[in-house]
Amino acid sequence: MRVVVLGAGVVGVTTAWYLAGDGHEVVVVDRQAAVGRETSFANAGLIAPGHVYSWASPRAPMILLRSLWQEDTALRFRLKADPRMWGWGLRFLANCTAARNRANTLRKLSLCLYSQKLLRELAQSAGLQFDHIAGGLLYLYRERGHFETGVANMAMLRDNGLPLEAVDPDRIVELEPQLAGAKHKFAGAIYAASDESGDCFKFTEGLAAAAARKGVRFHLGDPILRLEKSNDRIQAVVTEQSRLEGDAYVLALGSYSPVLARPLGLDLPIYPVKGYSLTLPIDGRAGAPALGGVDEANLVAYARLGDNLRLTATAEFAGYDTTADPKHFQGMLRVARELFPDAADYDKPRYWACLRPMTPDGPPILGRTPIANLHLNTGQGHMGWTMAAGCSRIVADIIGGRRPALDIAGLTLDRY
Repeated sequence: MRVVVLGAGVVGVTTAWYLAGDGHEVVVVDRQAAVGRETSFANAGLIAPGHVYSWASPRAPMILLRSLWQEDTALRFRLKADPRMWGWGLRFLANCTAARNRANTLRKLSLCLYSQKLLRELAQSAGLQFDHIAGGLLYLYRERGHFETGVANMAMLRDNGLPLEAVDPDRIVELEPQLAGAKHKFAGAIYAASDESGDCFKFTEGLAAAAARKGVRFHLGDPILRLEKSNDRIQAVVTEQSRLEGDAYVLALGSYSPVLARPLGLDLPIYPVKGYSLTLPIDGRAGAPALGGVDEANLVAYARLGDNLRLTATAEFAGYDTTADPKHFQGMLRVARELFPDAADYDKPRYWACLRPMTPDGPPILGRTPIANLHLNTGQGHMGWTMAAGCSRIVADIIGGRRPALDIAGLTLDRY
């Protein structure tokens, strides 16, 4: 079977890898001139089932409301005359109950654990080098009440297969000595021993090269204009330069998936949520952390990626704007200097902003659509790096006529 994969980020490239391994002829199409140049380029670097909680929670509506007049909130919502944002928002609010938050979080957890196992296997079989660090991640809490809430919430994940440990400040420093100078700032942390970190972009580049050796063809630097449909099937992908035909198609364009699906009559409930990342050169300094983590008070994630320190923060509802104003990174720089004063050259920041493809309930959208030969692998939100292998294996199995190894209830389009 000839399969056309739309999107050359980590999700699209991983899909292509599995499809090629199943014996399909695969072509990957993307507007960027090389793979991994959008959301996969400078993400947090955390492979983090321990941070899988669905954003739609009982606390979320008040956080969003407060963001209307406060500039320093980690979740920023700006009023816009965008009916798609409002429609997505109403669906999001409908999922902000304790029961739905639990169900959606556990769906995501199951997928993340499955995906993490496959990611490890894939990296080993393909011989990939991507600044991988095992040994766990630290989720740091500054206030006692916030820490106690985090410990209470972690039971839901721990009882469903994720090893988690509540640790005091002394244990924090044992696990990450570079936090010794900031020890007094923490009430405690949750240590996720099986969580990991690594450079998603390097992984994507390396996997694309390995996929090309398997025969995957990459058609890059050519924007997709539309999908040609006849009756209940896609006939071709029309780009600015060509027309590509296949037997099956996989839509893996992240936040841009709804744009391409809409003319086909498909309403994908995905909205772009803007995230900011900052990359700093370590330049031989001795204070960079070995383990990645998240400062939960400020929702600033950090990870060492080879000779660089990566920081990410903020979720902003800003439509399809990907501009990166330096003022939006000052909070990240402040937290990094506070936690790791000798970690990197703070005078040489590299700024980046990207769009996370968020669904209103949290889990991605995988598998079949009402169009017979069009499949979805999209909507992974802030967990795309963690979920990529599992989602892609599921979609490849469906295309191959096999039952996926993971129960996909709650992960398909027909839940909406």
